[in-house]
Amino acid sequence: MSEALIKHFAKKLIAWHGVDGRQGLPWQSVRDPYAVWVSEIMLQQTQVATVLERYPRFMKRFPTIKKLAAAPLDDVLAEWAGLGYYTRARNLHACAKQVVEAFGGKFPSDTILLEQLKGIGRSTAGAIAAFAFHERAPILDANVKRILARLFGIEGTIQEKAVNDQLWLLAKKLLPNNAADMPVYTQALMDFGATWCTSRKPVCLTGIKRCPFAKDCQANLSDQVLVLPRKVIKAKSPEFDCDMLLLRHGDTVLLQKRPEKAIWGGLWSLPESEWRAKEKNLAGHAQRSEAYLTSKDLFKLVLPNEKTFTALKSCKPIERGLEIKHIFTHRRLWMQIWHVSTSDAVKLSGGDLQWVSLRQLGKYGLPQPIKLLLQALSLVRGDDLRS
Repeated sequence: MSEALIKHFAKKLIAWHGVDGRQGLPWQSVRDPYAVWVSEIMLQQTQVATVLERYPRFMKRFPTIKKLAAAPLDDVLAEWAGLGYYTRARNLHACAKQVVEAFGGKFPSDTILLEQLKGIGRSTAGAIAAFAFHERAPILDANVKRILARLFGIEGTIQEKAVNDQLWLLAKKLLPNNAADMPVYTQALMDFGATWCTSRKPVCLTGIKRCPFAKDCQANLSDQVLVLPRKVIKAKSPEFDCDMLLLRHGDTVLLQKRPEKAIWGGLWSLPESEWRAKEKNLAGHAQRSEAYLTSKDLFKLVLPNEKTFTALKSCKPIERGLEIKHIFTHRRLWMQIWHVSTSDAVKLSGGDLQWVSLRQLGKYGLPQPIKLLLQALSLVRGDDLRS
């Protein structure tokens, strides 16, 4: 392992950032731990371009941690809609309550205490400590793991505990000696992985610019840049079918609140059937689907309550709508939409079902495909869902 690289890494990286790093991001040069924390959570698994639009809006609606903690979870989920991975939003809300209740609304500077908060892992704790408190705390997100694995020629997959432990030790060794350099160093590390030492098209293979670590990078010297870090071969994502009921009464639509621990947990969506393994026989799948056009069995699947089924007998004929494909991280879902309208304001049992005015949909957290479906069908104007 190159001791010279370890010794000069931070200085070279900071110098690189002054010329080629990203500048002017709204969360840069911010020392408010609340603002830092929100940006870090939002940037997890979300593209920077999207966060650039949504971060200022979120901060305007919830300008302080006390405002966020006091807000209803539905309001937080509605503001988060479209950013995906909604567990982050629920954890954000829960963490805000923790900080208010346990620390009087002020984030602790100690990384050990930060890690004990809901939704904050070791790397996020390090980022908050580095940016907000100038603590010499390392970060180790996916981009940083890739950088270190390439620079130091670390074999094995980053999912292996031994490899992960080795990367953490390296991340700590590489920290600048001067704590005042921690914000720019941490930002530079993030930027270098996101813009130069990328997964598929690192700068060193394009010939556009010269990497400051080209002469030291073990992956570059051994022609293994696209090989390191080693990748785990992923199994093919399973595919599922489900039926969704788009039930309308006048200018209202029936929504159902999803269970907290389910996919899209806590969001409002269309009532749906249980997921089932996708039909491999397309002819059989089409035949099964068409059968619903003349039957109300659909209601037994999506609204199994017998009383509800009886109340819906007067509804108009079912119309088959779009079949929407949505890709999650580890699975794919095909949603068959069925359109039904009723002239009666059916009283539905259960607190998870609610008639919602089309003009009020913007106040509810909706899964992105459902939100887009309603927009595409012209059920509401686009600004109704953004309000």
